Amino acid sequence: MRSVVLALVAGVVSFLAFPPFGPGWLILPGIALFLLSIRLASTRRVGLLAGAVYGLAFFGGLMWWLAELELIALVLVPVQALFLAVYGWWIAGFAGLSAARWLSLAVGGWAVMELTRYHFPVGGLEWGAAGYALSDSFFRLPAAVIGTSGLTVMVVLLTAVIAQLAGGGRGAGVWASLGIGLIVIAGSFVWVIAGGTSGGGHPVAIVQGSTPCPFEHCPPDERLRTFQQHLDLTRQIEPGSVSLVIWSEGSTGSTNADPVNNPEIGGAIAAEARRIGAAMLVGGDRTVSDTHWVNANVYFDSNGEILGEYRKQHPVPFGEYIPWRPLFEWIPALDRVPRDMIPGEGPVVFEGNLGSVISFEGGFSRYALGARRAGADVIVVATNEASYGPDAPTSDQFIGMTRMRAVELGVPVIHSAVTGKSTVVEADGELTASTGLGTSEILYAEYGGSRDTPYTVTGDLVMYLAAIVGIVSWARLAPLVGSTVPTNEEETSA
Repeated sequence: MRSVVLALVAGVVSFLAFPPFGPGWLILPGIALFLLSIRLASTRRVGLLAGAVYGLAFFGGLMWWLAELELIALVLVPVQALFLAVYGWWIAGFAGLSAARWLSLAVGGWAVMELTRYHFPVGGLEWGAAGYALSDSFFRLPAAVIGTSGLTVMVVLLTAVIAQLAGGGRGAGVWASLGIGLIVIAGSFVWVIAGGTSGGGHPVAIVQGSTPCPFEHCPPDERLRTFQQHLDLTRQIEPGSVSLVIWSEGSTGSTNADPVNNPEIGGAIAAEARRIGAAMLVGGDRTVSDTHWVNANVYFDSNGEILGEYRKQHPVPFGEYIPWRPLFEWIPALDRVPRDMIPGEGPVVFEGNLGSVISFEGGFSRYALGARRAGADVIVVATNEASYGPDAPTSDQFIGMTRMRAVELGVPVIHSAVTGKSTVVEADGELTASTGLGTSEILYAEYGGSRDTPYTVTGDLVMYLAAIVGIVSWARLAPLVGSTVPTNEEETSA
């Protein structure tokens, strides 16, 4: 009961680190309490239960808004909790080890768990990673050197030291681990403070046209009316006032409002680009057959010419496509997904070194990193978010992830949502201005220059190194398992 209660409290404290609550540093005591619950587990079965309880409490509190899609969407909560249950079962078997070895297993095992969770199943999920909780404070700055993934490793390392000390563990390994973590974080801060961004202000207008019925679906002609609302707002922009206009995901598209296949729609957008004298990036979906479609950001230059498009690479499973469709056709809610999205094949950088990602993939480091490595100096995260209600924290949580993208890559990021909130994030993660949620308005802002960051070169190296250390430590331990390594039960008996 002691371990399970601690795990439950830990899960609650951990999700309180994220919007709409906070502050983000609550993730430190949250994970420390969870690791302590595992340290105190009497058996691996108790570790499994503690991990499951922590995972359900954390992801359930963090992502309750999935129920606004369909109740069946909440199956994602136990799927994510399963990773923590397996982690709890695994690490609970090593409490009798020396402090240094236990720390290497605890941190390395967490890194392996996160890397697996980021990619599996059906493309993975980064939502809820510990590093994202720190987006609301200066603690996010080390991500420029080690990434959000490396920041997650540092959080787990520091909290594992706390759990080790609270659980009675001692030794030089504890203090050495603490020192390593503090040196990495301090060194990252020094690099960030010593550096700076390049270039000056660039004027941009985010057209948040909303929909005819925000947070609800209202066919027929919902997409055409959404397009018209964006067009009407755009006509209010003064010529020469901005150099870039952004329409978010879902602002055009479907069968009757696609700027590529419908000359009238494309012509109206092109006319506005010429009138304002600004490039325009316009989001929309396009049906390509009875069974497939694409989700794209279309780029118009200031002369109204379409110069290309970026196609979303990471579709939302069960939202934009159905994995293994024949196995799930019996679920009524999936009738809303009659076609599967065709993924794009890589990053695209438009003139002005403009890159973009679309909605769900903005919650993964790897897609924005690909755009930056391809030459992007500013990145647009175009999203919809119209499926979630006005009381859901989805938008604020997603903006927190966008702030980490900006810090990691050293670039300003334009976060554009059709129903809000929209904002512009500078390269240090600071927000310049924001719109309301569910409003119809134009956000005028300026974004600054970019800077080169070590993370752009190294990527998730810190997390991979932590995983390797954990795997090597476990491999060296493997011949001892079941013979000389004391379990918690044996320690108690002794």
